[in-house]
Amino acid sequence: MAAEEAVREPAVGAAKLTLRTLTMLVVGSMVGAGVFSLPGRFAQETGVLGALVSWLIAGTGMLMLALVFQALAVRRPELDAGVYAYAKAGFGEYLGFFSAFGYWASACVGNVTYWVLIMSTVGALVPALGDGDTALAVVLSSAGLWGFFLLVRRGVREAAMINRVVTVAKLVPILVFVLLALFCFKADVFAANFRGASYAGSLYDQVHGTMLATVFVFLGVEGASVYSRHARRRSDVGRATVLGFLSVFAVFASVTVVSYGILPMSEIAGLRQPSMAGVLEAAVGTWGKVLVSVGLIVSVLGAYLAWTLMAAEVLFVAAKDEDMPRFLARTTGRDVPVPALLLTTALSQVMLVVTVFSDDAFDFALDLTSTLSLIPYLLAAGYAVRVARQDRSGAGALLVAGLATGYTAFLVYAAGWAYLLVSFIVYAPATVLFVMARREQGRRLFSPGEAVVLAVSAAGAVLGVVALAAGWISL
Repeated sequence: MAAEEAVREPAVGAAKLTLRTLTMLVVGSMVGAGVFSLPGRFAQETGVLGALVSWLIAGTGMLMLALVFQALAVRRPELDAGVYAYAKAGFGEYLGFFSAFGYWASACVGNVTYWVLIMSTVGALVPALGDGDTALAVVLSSAGLWGFFLLVRRGVREAAMINRVVTVAKLVPILVFVLLALFCFKADVFAANFRGASYAGSLYDQVHGTMLATVFVFLGVEGASVYSRHARRRSDVGRATVLGFLSVFAVFASVTVVSYGILPMSEIAGLRQPSMAGVLEAAVGTWGKVLVSVGLIVSVLGAYLAWTLMAAEVLFVAAKDEDMPRFLARTTGRDVPVPALLLTTALSQVMLVVTVFSDDAFDFALDLTSTLSLIPYLLAAGYAVRVARQDRSGAGALLVAGLATGYTAFLVYAAGWAYLLVSFIVYAPATVLFVMARREQGRRLFSPGEAVVLAVSAAGAVLGVVALAAGWISL
C-alpha cells in the first residue's frame, strides 16, 4: 500500500473523516443557496438551448477542475488545504497568500448569500425582512452567524457529522422538486422557451451571462481537498471530490432545465428569490412553495456549516505554514482553529452590513463570491500543469490540467472588469496580514517579484475605489 493510501494515526483530539463524510462535505458545500436561485438566474439570461450549452461548458470545465484536485491529492499528498497549498507550491508565497485569502474571503462572502436568501424566503411572510437586506434581516442574520460560530467551536467532528445528516435532509426537497416539475411538465411552454426570450440576445451573450452563476453553484468542489489533513486516507480526498461533483452536477442541470417546462422564461425571470419556490408554486400550488422554502432553510444552514469549516481551515493551514500571522494557527484540544473561525465570522458580519447598501444584495454577494474564487482556482489549475510536466504524467493528465486552466481563465474574462476591480479592493488590504507574518519571522517583506504583484493589486484597488466613487461601477 502506497504511503498516501495508508491510514494515518489520528492526532490527539483530531477528527479523521471517512470517504462518505468527505463526499458529504463536497455535496454539502455545493448544494446551498445557489441551487434554489438557479431557475430565476438562468431565465434572466438564457433559454433552454443556452442553459444546455452553459451546463455543458460549466460541467466539463468543473469536471476538469475536480480531476485536477483528485490528481494533486494523490501526487502531492504532503500539501494540505489544497487550493491555497497548490498556489503556494506553484507560484510562490505571496501568490499563495493571495490564493488563501481570496478563497477564504469568497467563502465568507458566500456565507452572506445564505443568510440573505433565508431572510428573503421568510420575508415573503414577514415584510419587515424585505429581500433579506433590511436592518431587521441583518440583525437576525448576525445572530445566526454567531450561533454557528459557537456550534463549530465545539469541535470539527461534531460539525462534520451534523453536515452529513443535513446534506441528506436537504437533497430530498430538491429531488422532489425535479420529480414534481417533470410530472407537471408542459411541452409547449418548454418549446417556447427553447431559444430564449427577445431580451436574452445572442446565444453567446446568453451563455456568457450565466457563467458566474454556474461558478457560484459549483463552489465547494474542492471541499474534500481543503479538509485533506483530516482524511483517514489521502486517496479518499480525490474520490470524494469526483463523486460529489457528479452527483451535484446532475441535480443542478435538472433543476434548471425542468423549470423551463413550467412557466414562460420571462415569468421565471421575474420571480422573487428563491425562484425555485415560485416555479413549484406555479406547478402544484402553495404547498410546493412551502416545501421548497423549508428545504432551502435546511440546505442553506448545512452549506453554511460546511463553508465555515473550510474557510477557517484555509486560514489555519496558511498560518501553520507561516504565510499568515501566528495567532491564526492556534487550535483548541478538539482541533478547532478558533482565531481563524472568529476572523471568518467577523468578515461575514462586515459583508452582511454591506448588503444593506447594495441594489440587489443576493446577486451582488453571489457574483462577488464567484469572482473572488477565480484566482485561487486558476492558480491551482496552473500548478497542476506544472506537476503534470514535472512528473511526466502523460498527455491525458496534461490535457486535463490545461483544460481546467483554460476554463478558469475564461471565467476571469467572463466575470467582467467591474467585479474584478471590486475583488482587488478586497485583496489588496489583505497584504497587511502577509506583512505581519513576514515581520514575525524577521524576513524581508517583499522580493522584487512580489513587489510587482503588490503594485498591481494596489493599483487595481485604487482604480476600483475611484470607479465606485465616480459611479462607473456600483454594488
